[in-house]
This record gives sequence, C-alpha cells and structure tokens, in this order.
Amino acid sequence: MKWNHLIRDYRLYLKIERGLSQNSIDSYGLDIERLVSYLEANGISISPIAISSDIIQQFIYESAKSLNARSQSRLISGLKSFFSYLIFEDYRTDNPLELIESPKIGRKLPDTLSEEEIDAIIEAIDLSKPQGERNRAMLETLYGCGLRVSELVQLKLSDLFFEEGFIKVTGKGDKQRFVPIVASTIKYISIYRKEVRNHLNIQAGFEDTLFLNRRGKQLTRAMVFTIIKQLVEKIGLKKNVSPHTFRHSFATHLLKNNADLRAIQLMLGHESITTTEIYVHLDKSHLTEVVEKYHPRK
Repeated sequence: MKWNHLIRDYRLYLKIERGLSQNSIDSYGLDIERLVSYLEANGISISPIAISSDIIQQFIYESAKSLNARSQSRLISGLKSFFSYLIFEDYRTDNPLELIESPKIGRKLPDTLSEEEIDAIIEAIDLSKPQGERNRAMLETLYGCGLRVSELVQLKLSDLFFEEGFIKVTGKGDKQRFVPIVASTIKYISIYRKEVRNHLNIQAGFEDTLFLNRRGKQLTRAMVFTIIKQLVEKIGLKKNVSPHTFRHSFATHLLKNNADLRAIQLMLGHESITTTEIYVHLDKSHLTEVVEKYHPRK
C-alpha cells in the first residue's frame, strides 16, 4: 500500500478516533512526510508496511544533523505513533521504531512575563484606533483566562457567561471547559463589543465569533502573534513573547499567589497534572517562603 493512502487514513484516525486538533494532526503528518521525502531523495522505493528499522535509523541519523534534541524526540515519537497505528489496523506486526531511543532532553521551561511587563505591553496599545479596544480585550482575555491562542480566536459570544463569572472554552480535541473570568476582563470585552464590534460589517458565518478583524471575519492565530510582536517591539522588551507567554504567565502568577495546582490544571485544560507541574520551578523564592512559613522546623 502506498504512503499517501495510509497517511490520509492515519490523519482521519487522529481526527475522528483520537479527536486531535488540526494543528496536532498537521504536526504528525509532517513527521511522516519528512520520512517520505528522505526516501524519495535517496531513491528508496519501499512501502510503509515493508520499511525496516535500519532504513528509519539511517533517516533519523541524517535528520539529527539539522534538528535539535527536542525536535528529534518529537520526530521519533510521531513516527512511532504512525507505525503503532499500522499495527492497530493489522498492516504490520511490528513497530520499526521499537528499539530506537529518543535523545534525552530536559523539560523546556516556559518563558514568562512579570505583572509589570504585561501592564506595559497592554498600555502600549493605541486606543485611538478601533482595533485598539479589540486588542486590549484580547490580551486581557489571554492573560486573565490563560487561554491558548487557538482558543482565543475561536471564542464565541455564546461562550460568554458573564453573569455567572465564566466563559466556555473549547480546547484541544474539542474538549470544553469553563474558566472563571474576572470583572476587569469582562469590562474590556464589553467595551469592545459595544464600541467596536457592534459597528462592524460582520460577514456571514461569523455572527457569533467574538474577536473579529476589520473585515468582519474571525482573526487568525498569526494576526494575534503579529499584534503582540509589534507591541513588544514598541516598548523595547528584549524577550521572545508570544500569545502562549501570556498563558504561562497566568499560571505562574496564580501559583505564586498560592493557587492550588489542581485548580490551575483545570483552568488550563491540561489532561495530566504533570504538565501543570512545570510551573512549580518558576519561582524558587516563593517556594522558599512557603517552607519558611509552614514547615514546623522553621
């Protein structure tokens, strides 16, 4: 069976059976396409059912010349998943990556912003322009609710439950969760809706979308990245800041102020508490204060 047929079926499996987001599906697909490109470039004609571990080992060795350890690890993991799917569908009886070990990597610590830096970025927004009110509301929502950028741009008017103090968020794999929203964020969203959004020529299909561009359509993830990048450059902040940085900062600041780790996990939409535990490292001084305050041998 040809690669393109199985890749297509695998992508459908990831979407329907595992409920992964389109971004995750594309990442998995890219891993396999890297392998296919390597085979074509080296004149190797072999099906995914017959390919051996030796060929894949050589591919990974060649890839290591241009990929860092983290990218190598992700590539190996992606390929293992694909061949596990082939076993699941009875195309193969073995996984050719079974004995291939991923390079050891340390857990990547997320970048964060201080409260003062977040304030400075938001204060740099030009509120004299209509999109300024929208941008302020967006960044306040990113930081105030700890959203992923994909969750932000997909937020609907029907997801806002301001009277109850929550918003409904659709996360990875279309899993939904309710996240508390503070009064200040509600205020900025309400200003944007009343003073800007209500005056847009909203295109068909986007009537329920909260954050819109000037043409009345849903904002793209890339546009949110661009908005933040321009604001960071404007204030001369020498940090690599993305929408995800606001999410990391949300979790870090909550933890610093003694929020329960399990509560943070639920608000972020992490399936595993170990994913949330990455934030524990971020403020060693805070952990020292906790020990000094609560330990009986202080």
